[in-house]
Amino acid sequence: MAGGQDADQQVSTKDLILDVAEKRFAEHGFAGVSVRQIATDAGLKNQASLYHHFKNKQALYAAVIQRGMKPVIEVIERSKREPAGPVLDHLIDHLSNQPMLPKLIWRAGLDESEELRRIVAQALRPLFDLGLDAIKRSDLDWEEEHLPHLAFGLFQLIFGYFAQISLFEPITPDPPHSRQALERQRSFLKLANARLMGRAKS
Repeated sequence: MAGGQDADQQVSTKDLILDVAEKRFAEHGFAGVSVRQIATDAGLKNQASLYHHFKNKQALYAAVIQRGMKPVIEVIERSKREPAGPVLDHLIDHLSNQPMLPKLIWRAGLDESEELRRIVAQALRPLFDLGLDAIKRSDLDWEEEHLPHLAFGLFQLIFGYFAQISLFEPITPDPPHSRQALERQRSFLKLANARLMGRAKS
């Protein structure tokens, strides 16, 4: 029984560290955050406690990225079985409830470290492959050489809104995170996806 409680405590502590690290990395980037800050924010006794769960700062960063992308990839995998509309609904709901993830991915693209770019690219690759596969299965009128650019453009349309939401807050009619604005964004993405992919809106 005690062993089970210890395991539960370890899992919850690890998740807490990941939550704190995700927020810190999204707001300040990899270089702008120290392991000591993350350990303190997570309520750990010392920095060494964090290393019990993660080998180093890069391993923690990789774990944050992988945890964040896993449910996104699971949603995109539904495109093999579900129409585009419901898949986009699930994706928008997830990103609006996980506001740090789009910012984290966006900021990673600005980082000059090849190692960090490799970590993020590795996590994004399944998403790119799934998106490209969905595009190829659709009724579209695009040249083969343009398909990767279309996949990248759709990613920017979906993630970019949430990653840059604070930038446009002062200049949009409604706060971009408000229910009304999110519903308009949902409608826009479905229409844009339908027109770009060459099929009727689901």
